[in-house]
Amino acid sequence: MARIGVTYEDVQRAIDELLSRGDAPSVQKIREILGTGSFTTISDHLRNWRQQREENRDVPPPRGMPAALQELAEGLWRQAQESANEVLGHYREEADRRVEEALDAAAGAHREAEDARQRETALASHLAGTEQRLEALSAELATRQAQLETLRKSEDRLATRLAEAESLLQRHRAEASRVADAHQQAMQTLETEHRERLGREEQRHESAEARLMALLDQARQERLTQEKAAAGREEQLEKRLARQEAQLQAARTQLAEEEKRHRESDWARRQAEALADTRHHEQALLQARIDEQKRHLEDQAQRLRSLEEQLHRCLWQTPTPKREEEQDGMENETPNHAS
Repeated sequence: MARIGVTYEDVQRAIDELLSRGDAPSVQKIREILGTGSFTTISDHLRNWRQQREENRDVPPPRGMPAALQELAEGLWRQAQESANEVLGHYREEADRRVEEALDAAAGAHREAEDARQRETALASHLAGTEQRLEALSAELATRQAQLETLRKSEDRLATRLAEAESLLQRHRAEASRVADAHQQAMQTLETEHRERLGREEQRHESAEARLMALLDQARQERLTQEKAAAGREEQLEKRLARQEAQLQAARTQLAEEEKRHRESDWARRQAEALADTRHHEQALLQARIDEQKRHLEDQAQRLRSLEEQLHRCLWQTPTPKREEEQDGMENETPNHAS
């Protein structure tokens, strides 16, 4: 069977035993003497004992006892009070010290908690700012990537247009070379036919040799004049083509510089876009000039064909009436000689 509990009388007897040994009563020492009891119950009984002692401190000893016993009781009472006061003072000092330590620890814990809350607030604010900066940087990165992709597409378009312009320039060169070759071949063919016709005319009309030689010289002079004019036009065309090539090379160089400025900054990127628009306009102007040169070459070819036709008519149509007159004159002279 378990013990019901520690009573106040048990605690009081343990306290008297401790006081008789000169020890200050405490919960632990009382429990050691009793050998049982909870700390809460012993602490409550010890508190009641101290309260009663404080209340009975100034109560005089009972009257009617012998003087010697009364003196002994008073001496024991004073000794007990002094011992209790010393113990109480010690406990009060210890309690005050522990209270101060507890207050200091609580203040330190409060300060640490406040510091922790401030650090938490600062960290939360820093984290929020970091997240905002991260979102802003992510948005800016996405914008830069989109701009870079746009610039790459624009670069590809410009490269395609430049390749088309170079291809068109090559075709125009080939066309100019073909026209020059055709003109040279036509002039050689014309001269060959003219010489053949002159040979036949010399065989048929010896009397018209001087006039035909003059016509041949005139045709040669005209041919030389046309060749010089054609050579001048070809030289001008080559110079224009060289200028166009230089413009294309300058456009390539400027395009490379613009790409470098595009990679360096947004401002350079906008400048590159404006310059790319300008180059696009220049390409359009260059294409227009190339088209104009092509039309000019076609006009020159048309004028050359017209000159060839005129020369042909001059060589073969103009002498026909004269040859008829000479033939008529020869026929008229023949009867006179016969007569």
